Amino acid sequence: MGGQAGDGRGMARSALTGTRIRERRTVLGIKQADLARMAEISPSYLNLIEHNRRRIGGKLLTRIARSLAVEVSALTQGAEATLIDQLGEAAAAHPEIDAEVQRIDEFVGRFPGWAALIQDLQRRTGQLERRVASLVDRMAHDPILSTSLHELLTKVSAIKSTASILMETEDLDHNWTYRFHRNLQADSQKLAEGAAALVDYLDAEKDAELGLVSPQEEVEAWLNRHQFHFPGLETEVPDLVESVIGRNQALRSAPARELARAHLHRYRHEALAMPLEAFTAAALAEDFDPARLAMRFDCELPAVFRRLASLPSDSGLTQIGLVACDGAGALTLRKSSDLLSMPRFGAACALWPLYRALAQPMAPVRAVLEGASRPGQRFLAYAISHATYPQGFAGPAIYESLMVMIPPARLEPPDDIGPPQIVGTSCRVCPLRGCPARREPTILADGFDSGASNPQ
Repeated sequence: MGGQAGDGRGMARSALTGTRIRERRTVLGIKQADLARMAEISPSYLNLIEHNRRRIGGKLLTRIARSLAVEVSALTQGAEATLIDQLGEAAAAHPEIDAEVQRIDEFVGRFPGWAALIQDLQRRTGQLERRVASLVDRMAHDPILSTSLHELLTKVSAIKSTASILMETEDLDHNWTYRFHRNLQADSQKLAEGAAALVDYLDAEKDAELGLVSPQEEVEAWLNRHQFHFPGLETEVPDLVESVIGRNQALRSAPARELARAHLHRYRHEALAMPLEAFTAAALAEDFDPARLAMRFDCELPAVFRRLASLPSDSGLTQIGLVACDGAGALTLRKSSDLLSMPRFGAACALWPLYRALAQPMAPVRAVLEGASRPGQRFLAYAISHATYPQGFAGPAIYESLMVMIPPARLEPPDDIGPPQIVGTSCRVCPLRGCPARREPTILADGFDSGASNPQ
């Protein structure tokens, strides 16, 4: 991801213009002599171009592109940069294969179909890994699922015990036989109803939400559907909070609506203090540095963190993630992001800067992170912890820690020097070997192990 690596790739892509011309001509079924005639050059010169032995540009490149019915950029740049980057991530995730990373650009230029197939498989693999992590987290910690399974097993044991008595006791009294049959029928009915309810619960949410358990989860799911952005609260028009809450059907419980109301009132206060257009321009100018933004708008750092996470999708910054925890380390707010998966029920990775900040209140923490299951995919994280005193100066300090995650496009050149901090989602689904902060063994088999190791 460093600048030098990027420059080298750019040079490689430019050097493959001839290869792309040859591949495009072959696909269209145009003979080399015919293309040379259309481009007003000799076949021998075109042959040198197609074998990358002559540089090409200007009007000649324009004529060839027009003859091949493609844009000039398709010949000079080739496939999208994201395609090449994702192939690099796929290679980094399987270091034991020793793929020819230095020839990725050539591979994409010569075999775009195969490259797109590998890209799609890499994308699906990432989706399945996140799905597995979410399901494992749920199996281990979901209270509703745990209670339902316990009830089902209890009914199965009761039915098995009753059936054994009926089968093994030959001279059982008629009245007792009737009672056992009645119990057997009742337990079977409850087992069927419990199984149906469990299936309904598992099928209720097929997306990342996987069913909602608490008012906090209702609010988080609702906020994520809106990407934490509410255009109606960005204006000076008063009393829009109640209208947003009132017409929403996703917030089913009264506690969830109360939590959402408090969040939106705070959102509106911070939106008026940091107007969207001015804040977006300042964020770009300041490279998303929360401290400099806090100085610009004379706001507290936690408010800046939340404001960054609320930037709308048309700003191209939807990957910005946000996570908050209380003084006990329990996650209290999560904005979904592809940069880092977040556990729903269990404890998060102890290596997150979120917890480092919690141990040193008001001391800013900045770190370059890399997910253990996504080798080579770095991003930037800022974290801060602060205290509030809801009962006054004589009352206890209530601590909160926040961490905002910034896409890799905002990494500065010095960030590419030295290893990043490797972090996971939670210990149960983390492939990181030899982690000093591991609380429990991972459930991932060797086939799922990405080979990640802690460089710290």
